[in-house]
Amino acid sequence: MQTSDLTPRQYWAEVKANPNRAKFGFGEKAALVNIDLQRAYTETNAFPTAYETHPKQLEYVNALAALARAKNMPVIWTYVAYMDNADDAGVWGSRTNTADSLQNIKENSARSELDPRLDVDRRRDAVVNKRMASVFHDSLIPSLLVWHKVDTVVLTGGSTSGCVRASAVASLSHGYRTIVAEECVADKHEIPHFANLCDMMLKYADVEPFEAVAAWFESHPGCSPIRQARQIGF
Repeated sequence: MQTSDLTPRQYWAEVKANPNRAKFGFGEKAALVNIDLQRAYTETNAFPTAYETHPKQLEYVNALAALARAKNMPVIWTYVAYMDNADDAGVWGSRTNTADSLQNIKENSARSELDPRLDVDRRRDAVVNKRMASVFHDSLIPSLLVWHKVDTVVLTGGSTSGCVRASAVASLSHGYRTIVAEECVADKHEIPHFANLCDMMLKYADVEPFEAVAAWFESHPGCSPIRQARQIGF
């Protein structure tokens, strides 16, 4: 095993600056998947489980969502919430049992609500309750991606070391080009945040700055609406 005196932040800067790093790149059509941007994890003044990494994270996510919609690309928001008895949290909800524990996020509670600063278009965006780390696990998201015929998944949200990483691995495993928008993901502590950005960049995804992701959406010619009026001929 190689050893190093670099901090995770320094190692991330080194990995990101490597000019020889190959990229998966963007494909023809992307889905923007925003992971668990709910109050339990975004409102640092209200919930001890919340965190912030980049102060403009939610602003940038809103900008990407608007760009994706303008190009007729799907926008998906996930949140976690569980049954009253938390059976659907399974073993993931068995380590602790406090008011702040994962399995005690309930539907229609303040902790389960998407952050009110987000621009969620509930007429056309998909809002999905996921129960495990990966957005692909036992959710309708795989079917949505097939229906929309995307080849690229753009990830935002949190946490970088948890649900974002798990989703990136699953996205690659399902055959999608996977992009993590750097300033749009966050974690509780900088060590897992930067360490997992490195790991995803080196193995599972392209970690791109917000500006690069926004520029790709802006330069894209746009996609045809997935549902179009059909003419019946006789």
